[in-house]
Amino acid sequence: MYNQIIFKMFNKKTFAASLLAIPLMALAQSPADSVQVKKELDEVNVNALRASEKTPMTFTNITEEAIKEQNLGQDLPYLLSTTPSIVTTSDAGAGVGYTGFRVRGSDATRINVTINGIPLNDSESQGVWWVNMPDFASSIENIQIQRGVGSSTNGASAFGATINLKTDGLNRKAYAFTNNTIGSFNTLKNNVEFGTGLINGKFVVDGRLSKISSDGYIDRATSDLKSFYLSGGYYGADEVLKAIVFSGKERTYQAWNGVPLNYLEYDSLRTFNPYTYENEVDNYGQTHYQLHFSKQLDINTNYNVALHYTKGAGYYEQYKSGEAFADYDLMNVMIGDSTISETDLIRRKWLDNDFYGSVFSYNTSVNNMDITLGGAWNTYTGEHFGEIIWAQYASDGALGHVYYDNDATKVDRNAYAKFHYPYSNNIKLYADLQKRFIDYTFIGFDEEGNNVEQTTEFDFFNPKFGFHYQIADNKSAYASFAVANKEPNRNDFVESSPNSRPLHETLYDTELGYKLVGDNFKLGVNGYYMIYENQLVLTGQINDVGAYTRTNIDYSERKGIEIEASYQINEKLNWTGNATFSKNKIANFTEYVDNWDTWGQETMLHENTDISFSPDLIWASTFSYQLCDNMNTQFISKYVGDQYIDNTSSADRMLDAYLVHSGRFSWDIDSKLFSSAKLTFQVNNLLDEKYANNAWVYRFISDGWDPRESDPYVNANNEDGYDMAGYFPQAGRNCLLGITFGF
Repeated sequence: MYNQIIFKMFNKKTFAASLLAIPLMALAQSPADSVQVKKELDEVNVNALRASEKTPMTFTNITEEAIKEQNLGQDLPYLLSTTPSIVTTSDAGAGVGYTGFRVRGSDATRINVTINGIPLNDSESQGVWWVNMPDFASSIENIQIQRGVGSSTNGASAFGATINLKTDGLNRKAYAFTNNTIGSFNTLKNNVEFGTGLINGKFVVDGRLSKISSDGYIDRATSDLKSFYLSGGYYGADEVLKAIVFSGKERTYQAWNGVPLNYLEYDSLRTFNPYTYENEVDNYGQTHYQLHFSKQLDINTNYNVALHYTKGAGYYEQYKSGEAFADYDLMNVMIGDSTISETDLIRRKWLDNDFYGSVFSYNTSVNNMDITLGGAWNTYTGEHFGEIIWAQYASDGALGHVYYDNDATKVDRNAYAKFHYPYSNNIKLYADLQKRFIDYTFIGFDEEGNNVEQTTEFDFFNPKFGFHYQIADNKSAYASFAVANKEPNRNDFVESSPNSRPLHETLYDTELGYKLVGDNFKLGVNGYYMIYENQLVLTGQINDVGAYTRTNIDYSERKGIEIEASYQINEKLNWTGNATFSKNKIANFTEYVDNWDTWGQETMLHENTDISFSPDLIWASTFSYQLCDNMNTQFISKYVGDQYIDNTSSADRMLDAYLVHSGRFSWDIDSKLFSSAKLTFQVNNLLDEKYANNAWVYRFISDGWDPRESDPYVNANNEDGYDMAGYFPQAGRNCLLGITFGF
């Protein structure tokens, strides 16, 4: 089965070759215009979704230079870690492998991510796995992070932030680079980047080939990551045709279970990994194909149309002991007079998925009003199945016995209209109206408890309004109000029946901001108030089909103040920083706690509790000192306040606050052998802080049996019960050394 799917996946590479050949068909187009016009046309595909300086949204732009100066092989979340309101996580503890981040406390399933305007979030789970895109930062030209609902985008609605990535743009001159990193935990990165520059003023090809490996901080948490990026473009006088293909392949040893709380106190146990089976790995590959066409119709009008296709296939493999045959649709085994009902086995859980569609935008200006019309039509198909590849007792199953197999199809369509209207010389009004339609077909429980194919539909209206006020040349303010609606995820559907299926969530987001620019400083202050209606959270409740699924809660909110600032202290010394002060509350909810003595559940009412993983204070600071013309050093600090790991606000279930300092030294080397050479040395966690940045927990009651002796993950809590919890400790002091050569 694996060989068949991998063949299907890589057979699509012929599609990439076809896309890259398309620009050659445009030889008869009009002559080339200026490089600046070509670059502007190259950005049309992202501008429709981005906020501009006059858009009343809260956002941060990250330049290519800022990305490259810290790109030493760690995943993209770690390159964004010093931006406002962001908290990063790493399962392996060193920023390579399974990593993620939260924005304003919202996790990956609530953060919309697009690449060149095309959705990246998985259509069913709604998350993003950066491990599938190793070294993608090396092919990014710039990033915009919109916090809150943000501007209308393609894909799932943003409930915490929107991350808009633009891949490499036009390079007028030919280039070639190799970037190499070596670091702690046998971390190794090697890549090659190249570009032809403009050929005959019209054609360009860019590419990258990368490999990253690491043993990880956690025992056996190895990563073996490979990727490539290739684009070919035709740049005419008033049009751009660009084909892009990029791919990632990852094999990572599982460190998903975390470390027992008591082990965190001992250096020898902080790296504990309960998995010991040699192939307890996640093995997945994903290839993306994009074809973009942009056309400038006149000085005020342009449009962009893009086609895309993504192929993903892979599995995670697990050794499981004492598994019941009945759970795998197998018969018990008879040996003599004995009945064997359990077996040790090795299983693989597969996902084979396809995602394809089109996105478009049309930009014009009418009577001084800027208008953007756009939308997308995307389809996702996914096959989920599990197979047994070895068992201690064979039962009646064959090798590769498939014990579950279900398909899903999701169609996601949206259309939006955005208007910027100059009400006066210094006031600009903004309106953004979006309609989004979802059709999701899946295998799930019906009202009688039978697994049948069923379809659910959603029809959302997401309006946004605001204004930007230019107080003076160096002062401005803005205000906006936005509504976002979001459908439940795959597990919410397949692990419930129509009687217990959750409702969609709604977010009402109000943003107020002020910006001030001085001769040697910048200051931005933003206040936000996010009200959630029917937010989905885990309460411990078991539904009518026996699953722990998320439950709608009536009212919850996030409110806070974000501050961004920079100050040029003198010619050589510069400081940038940001801070977020917030309160994140659930008005009330009922928690359900399993009682192992009665096999029932106990209920507890909680009021005015903190939302999980939502610290009240986050801040970051960077001091940059220019030692000389070609040497720079930076001192970087990141603070994250206390975080509760569930919604009960119990000190028993909390991540302690941490403050981590890092240092970076870079040296642009004068060389006669290379067109450029740069050495970068980075020390992470300079003061060897012992901290964890993520965790999971399961709470239960057991008066008749104390499970702590048999399970190190269990601890007694102060509520006459137990917590089974895993924590994700991060590496102490560690180093990365990178060197780049240009040709």
